[in-house]
Amino acid sequence: MAQLDTPSLAIAELREFAEFDPAEQRYIRRSLDIGLARADALDRWARNADEAASIRSQIRAYHQLKALRGSLPAMRSGERMDEFLGQLIKLTVFDLAQGCINGFAAYRFLYERLLGPEARPWLPAAFCAASALPQIVPERRKLLLHSISEAAACAPGWSKRRPGFYPDWIEDQSAEIH
Repeated sequence: MAQLDTPSLAIAELREFAEFDPAEQRYIRRSLDIGLARADALDRWARNADEAASIRSQIRAYHQLKALRGSLPAMRSGERMDEFLGQLIKLTVFDLAQGCINGFAAYRFLYERLLGPEARPWLPAAFCAASALPQIVPERRKLLLHSISEAAACAPGWSKRRPGFYPDWIEDQSAEIH
C-alpha cells in the first residue's frame, strides 16, 4: 500500500469531513472546542437556551476525556479494560444521544481527535455497544448499527498516525460585506 505524505493525509481527512452532513460537522467542531479546550464553547456555539444547556451537559460529560486519555497506555496489557471501555461507552452514549452523530464514520473522526490514534482499536466496540443501549431510540439504534462496515468492525490492525486535520470554527464573513 502506498504511503501518503502528511499534506495528502490532511486533504483526505478534509474530504472525509466534507462528506458529513452540516449537523455532524457543527457537532464535531463544537465537541473539539470542548474536548480540546480550544475555545469558550458557550460563547461560540450556543444559539439559544436549549443549546446552552446541551453545551453545559457536554462540558460535564467531557471531563472524562482526561482520564480516558490517561488510561490508553495501560490498555496494551489489558489492565483496567473494563473501566476504560465502560467510560468510553458512557461518553459515546452521551454523544450519540445528542442526535447529531449519524454514523460510525463521524464518530470515529471525532474520537480519533478527542482521544488520539491509540483509541482506534476500541472505537468499533464502544460505538456498537453504545448504539445498542436503550438510551438510543430504536429507529436511531438501527441507523447507527447499520453505519459501521464489516471492515471497520473487524479491522486486523489500526494506524498509529495522528490526525492531521482538526476542523474549527469558521467566522461568518457575510455580515461584513456591504
